[in-house]
Parts: sequence; C-alpha cells; structure tokens
Amino acid sequence: MDELLAGHTPMMQQYLRIKASYPETLVFYRMGDFYELFFEDAEKGARLLGITLTQRGASNGNPVKMAGVPFHSAEQYLAKLIRFGESVAICEQIGDPATSKGPVERKVIRVVTPGTLTDSDLLPEKAERPLLAVCVSQQRKGTSIGLAWLSMASGALRLMEIGGDAKALDTRLRQELERICPAEILVSDDLDQFGIDKAGGKLTHAPQWHFDQEHGRKALHEQLGVASLDGFGAESCTAAIGAAGALLRYAQSTQGKGLQHVRSLAVETENEYIGLDAATRRNLELTEPLRGQEGGATAPTLFSQLDHCRTSMGSRLLRHLLHHPRRDQTVAKARHAAIHALMGGDASSGLATTLAAVPDIERITTRVALLSARPRDLAGLRAGLQQLPSLRAYVAMCNKEADASLLRAIHNALATPGECLDLLERAIALEPAALVRDGGVIARGYDADLDELRALSENAGQFLVDLETRERARTGIANLRVEYNKVHGFYIEVTNGQADKVPDDYRRRQTLKNAERYITPELKAFEDKALSAQERALSREKFLYDTVLQEMAPHIGALQRIARALAQLDVLVALADHAARNNWCAPQLVDEPSICIEQGRHPVVENQIERFIANDCLLTTERKLLLITGPNMGGKSTFMRQVALITLLAYVGSFVPAASARIGPIDRIFTRIGAADDLAGGRSTFMVEMTESAAILNGATEQSLVLMDEVGRGTSTFDGLALAWAIARHLIEATRSFTLFATHYFELTQLPEAHPSAANVHLSAVEHKDRIVFLHAVQPGPASQSYGLQVAQLAGVPQAVIRAARKHLASLEAHSVQSTPQFDLFASPAYETGTATAEDSAPQAATMPPATAEVIDALAELDPDALTPRQALDALYRLKQLTAS
Repeated sequence: MDELLAGHTPMMQQYLRIKASYPETLVFYRMGDFYELFFEDAEKGARLLGITLTQRGASNGNPVKMAGVPFHSAEQYLAKLIRFGESVAICEQIGDPATSKGPVERKVIRVVTPGTLTDSDLLPEKAERPLLAVCVSQQRKGTSIGLAWLSMASGALRLMEIGGDAKALDTRLRQELERICPAEILVSDDLDQFGIDKAGGKLTHAPQWHFDQEHGRKALHEQLGVASLDGFGAESCTAAIGAAGALLRYAQSTQGKGLQHVRSLAVETENEYIGLDAATRRNLELTEPLRGQEGGATAPTLFSQLDHCRTSMGSRLLRHLLHHPRRDQTVAKARHAAIHALMGGDASSGLATTLAAVPDIERITTRVALLSARPRDLAGLRAGLQQLPSLRAYVAMCNKEADASLLRAIHNALATPGECLDLLERAIALEPAALVRDGGVIARGYDADLDELRALSENAGQFLVDLETRERARTGIANLRVEYNKVHGFYIEVTNGQADKVPDDYRRRQTLKNAERYITPELKAFEDKALSAQERALSREKFLYDTVLQEMAPHIGALQRIARALAQLDVLVALADHAARNNWCAPQLVDEPSICIEQGRHPVVENQIERFIANDCLLTTERKLLLITGPNMGGKSTFMRQVALITLLAYVGSFVPAASARIGPIDRIFTRIGAADDLAGGRSTFMVEMTESAAILNGATEQSLVLMDEVGRGTSTFDGLALAWAIARHLIEATRSFTLFATHYFELTQLPEAHPSAANVHLSAVEHKDRIVFLHAVQPGPASQSYGLQVAQLAGVPQAVIRAARKHLASLEAHSVQSTPQFDLFASPAYETGTATAEDSAPQAATMPPATAEVIDALAELDPDALTPRQALDALYRLKQLTAS
C-alpha cells in the first residue's frame, strides 16, 4: 500500500487509504462545503448525476479528476444515486482544521446503500425498502435456504426457511423474493445464485464466514437481549439464523453504530399467508398498474383506491396487508369487527382529522435510535404524541357499543409515554431550526448556561448602549463612544481633546490620528463572553441535543408500539371510510369450502365508470369450475378479477364490494390472464402462458382460487383447444381448485356434461343493426357467439375490412377449409372411434353438409314466439326450399 501511495500528495494518500476500504462504493470525501469525488468515482458520479467533471492539479504525475456536490444539498444527489442502485460512503472531516498539521483527519461515518436507508428524503413515503440476506445450508436431510430481512426504517426483522429439491427451492426462493421485494440482497461470495440476480434488488456480496450459523445465533442473542431464540420459534431455522448474522453485521457497518431500534423478531412460515405469485400480483393490479393512462397519469390500482390513510405509516401497512393476506380467518374477522365498530360510531371524521396531524412516528423513532433524528423530527414526534389522548377518546367512543377486541388493543397501545413527551416539551423549541448547527433548537428555560450564553449574544447591543451612557456620566466626556470592530473587538473611543478626562482604569488599545481607543476591565470581561457566546451557545446546544436523543433511548420500544397501533388505526379508519362511501358489506369467513358472492363488483372499476353491472358468483364443493364464455370486451376478465379481489379483500380484513359474500378457506390465488412476450428472457407469449399454467397446475390445491383466461390462444387452433381442454379437465378432476375458466373455445362448453362439478356461464351481449351492446351480466349457460367482427368494428377497423371478413366468415361456415371443422356449439358431441375414450381425447368437430348448415343458421335466426301465422308459414316454405336445394 505504501508503494502505491508514493508520489501522491498527503491529502490524496489519505483519500486513497479510505477508498481502499470501499473499492465498490462511491466515496463522498468532505472538503469544506463540498463532498468531492475523485478519479473513477468522479467519472461515474459526473455521468450519473449530470455534474461537471474537472481536473485540478496532479498526483503521482497524473491529473486529478474531480466532481463535487454541495454538502447542504447532498440528499438530492444521494437519492439519485440510490435510484441507480449505487452505494455511497460518507467521509466527514472529524479533525480540527486549526490544529491539524497535515490533512484534516477524516473518517467514513456511514455508508448509504439501497437497503439501509433511514433518511426521509431518500425513502419512498408509502413503501418499505428492506435489506435481505440469503444463506444456503447443506445438511443430511437436504438443502435449505434461509432468508433474513430487515426494514431499517422501521426496525422489523423477519426470518424464513425453505427446503426441498433444487427445482422447488429455485421456484420458492423466486416467489419469496417477489413477495418481499428487497431493495438490496446480501449473498455470500460462493453462493450459487438460484436466480437471485434476477430478483431486481441490488446484489451485494459478503465473505462466506459472515453467514456462519453460530455467529448468527450469537448476534441475534445480543441484538434482542435474549439467551435463547425458542421464544421466537427460530431455533430450528439454522440457515436463516446464518443469514441474520450476516445481515446484522452488514447493517451495523453501514450505520457506524448499533441498531437500537431492532428489538423484535418474527419468523414467517410457508403456510402463514395466502400465496400470491408475481403474475397474480401483477394481473390483479394490487399496487402497480399493468399500464399507465394517456398523458402519463398512473392507472388506478387497488391500493390507490383504498389508500385514504392520513399517515405514511398507515399507507405502508395497507400496502403490506394487500400483499400479505393471512390465511388465519380470526385475524381478518377481528378487522371486520373493528371496521364495523368504526362505521357505527360518530367519530370517523374526528379520527381522520386527528390522524392527519400525526407525523411518521415509525421512521422518526428509527432515526432517534440511530441518533440521526433532526430537530424537526423531534418537534413532529412531540406533536404526534400530543394527539394520543384525543385518538384514544375517539376509539373508546366507537368501541363503546361494539367492543371489538382489536380496537380495545389499539386503545391500550395508544397510552401516552409521559416521560418522553415531557422531555420533548421541555427540551425542544416550539419551532426549531431545520439543523442543530443553525441554533434555536433547544427551548428557553431548559438549560441555564445556554440561556445565559444566548442572552449575552442577543443583548450585546443593549449592554454597549448602557455602558456608553454610564461612562459618559462617570467621566464627563460627552462625545465618548463604545464601539466594536472585527479586528480590535470592543473599545471605548475618546478624542484627543478629551484625553485629560480619561480615568485611570482605562487601558490604551489603539492610537488614531485624532483619537485614542481604550478597554476597561468590565468591557474586557464582556468581550470575552460576548465574542465566544454564539459559538459556545451552538456548541452547548449541540451537546444538549445529543443528550436529549440519548435520554430518549429507553422510550424506543414504547414509541414503536405506538407507531404500530397508529398504523393499524389509520388503516381501519381508511377502510371503514371507503366501505361507507361505496356501500361495501362485511364478508362472512366460514369453514366450509365455498365462494358465494351476491351482486359483486370490481373494487377499482366500479369507481371508473358511471354504472357498474354487479354479478353473482357461486363456487362450492359440488360446483368447482365455471366455464365463462362471451364476447371480447364483454367483461369476462373484469368478472374474474373481481371475484379474486373480493376474496383477497375479505382475508385482508376489509369489507368487500358486494351485497353479500360468504367465503371459505383459501390458501393460494393463481391467475393466468393477459398475454405478453418476455423479450429479455427469450420467451414467447405462448411460452409465458404455458409457464404460468404449469405453475398453477403444479401448485394449486383444493383450497386454491384459480383464474384462467383464454388458455391456448397463443398457438394453432387445435393445439390450443386440446391444451385448454386438458388443462380444464385436470383442474376439474385432479386439482379440484375453485376455478374461473374463460375461453373462446366453445367446444369446452361440453365439459359440464361429463363433469357435474363444472358449469357454464356467459357474459351477455345483444346485437342491434350490426352493432353490439355489451350487457356485462353473468348469466347461466354458454354464449351463442363471439361477436368478434362487431368488436373489431367498435375498434375502428375499416368498413371494407369488416365487409370482407363477413363474406369470408360466411364462406368458412358454409365450406370449412379445415379437414376437421370447428365443433358446433349446440351439436351433440361426436368423438373419433378407436382406442381413445372420450375422457382422454379432445372433442373433434363433426363434418356437416353445407345445406344442413344453412338450415341450422336459418332456424337460429327464427323467434317462434314473435311470428304471426302467416310469417311462420313463409318460414316453413323457406326451410323446405333450403333442404330441397
């Protein structure tokens, strides 16, 4: 190292030593009022941040490339770098420039990484940015993968362990990473990636020994202050404990201090939440839209529709609940009861208004624990704690008649921490400055020494006026002046003509052409105090502020408890408000397998159109699969999605958009909706479709809800028909999941004849003067046609094309160009003879003479109830002519 530093300036030698410890990290090197980047860091920083790249001087014979950002606005640059997935080491001056003989001593005080953010300016307000560590353990019983993840901004630490064969592990790991959505993933240097590099978060490597399980166990014991992990149910999670050890080590190193706010541990299991894979989260548009709207506006999502939360804490919890619905019905039922109580009380508006005055106590508490809270954080925390008595009163009012257990627990958790609030009220000014270095942070009356220093600084002018008045009276010198300048400090100026009146206690300080300047013992004493009063006041204030943060450490647990209760209350108030405004009902969660929804509506679409058509859905043990037919744009996908969203909302603990809903146990929700290529992965639309279908067929159980939309459309007609038929039959016979199966293959509508647990329904539409009117109503039985040409006409396809299509369609219907024509919807099933049985072969279309087809078409157009006797006779003659021809 010394050889590499030879030839560099002392300051560059200092920089290079620091940079050597952070080779993959950008170093913000403090120089006065700027953070500077050097060499390769400067080139990257200039490119990513759009700042000027300069060269200044030389080091070891090479020009020094530099790029810098002002320290007082560094947060905006840090935020941009974090969005690019970069990490930044903040290197501050910790030495005194006045006493340093060489370069001012500098030290990296923290490392800002995507997964370890706590600054409000760097974090998204309504989402978590967790850090996750992955550890693979090879044991006699097989391979297991341990996950440990930490939300640095809230202090929530969680573990999970998964096992199985290699393929199952890969799938499960990918699903868990999609669910947790980490901002940064910590892995060992020798880890076989398991597709982790495609998870989306920044990948950070650590030495393999950091994942040692014994070290991890010890680290958790120390962090949580316990002697055993049995109380958390974590003792058997050996791989996850190793991951937790690496995670805690890394998190502590980035903060430069302990993690005082990490005080609890939760162990998650595979069966705790309703399974939602990435395709389902995307297709149901829980928090991210499938596509934006015109003009760049964001399309509505379930989260955006429900998020009436008044606090960021509530919004983050609501987002978490939508992605993590618990299978345990008692959790959801407790929320249903609480929402019912809030809707029945008269305190909803009061609760909402009061919650709006509460800051983000969860993240403020974290910054207090990390000693990085700013003065206005503490002022906001104080204001939030002052709202607790009102919130408790409102909760008690709502719960007076209903006695909901969840509201009772929230009421108890919102007890005011008296000592903490008293400290904040005494110590922090009503409107503190943004930064401690600006002064005016500590309240008057809190510290006598600080008050005296402030008085000296603030009252200097009045003291000088009073001294001048006294000295003129004592000496009889009428033109005596008491003044100040930066070079000589305070002085008393007397003209040469009055020099004989100068008292003996005056000491000459400066001689001018026409006057003399003096200092007195009293003025000297005041000068010593006044000149250093402001600097000493700021230093005293900094000391007192740091002391206040340290004195708040014992209250961290109570503040975290309050933050959790506030978030829960905020979510419940938001859901109650939405339910009341949109006429949602309380769902019934039952033990019997069923999904019975009366007059259900789509929770997002119902607010986007003028009149939404509500529909029923009935799925029971005797009626497991609904085959849904109907025209494009008829509402099939909307109907399917609304059933899934109503089911999910019921388990989230929300009311649902329906007249009534009765829902049994659900373990997973799967969706196969839409079509899109995976260009980056080299997969076609059909390959994506089949991959998602395979995941459903392999993972669904009798308690799963499956949505299948247009399976098989990505390949040839008969390949697609055969696949769709086989998939539907497998879902009916083997998987036995609750299934909504939308299709344009009318041949599949014959399945209920052989399988009683399947039923046909269709989305209705009527044709009027070559135009189609969608009724969006779900009705029993199969659809009669697809109305494809009418939909194309609505889409703006030129009339010449529509006419040509109609002509060609008539030709196809009359003279099929296929060796085996499409199966007629209403014909009896005809199967090929041979060794294959009907159950093992896809239905094949029967051949039909053209004349027969014309007769059937003519019959289909007749409405016997609307015909007069004369019209009926004419129709009969016309049919006779058709058969004769």
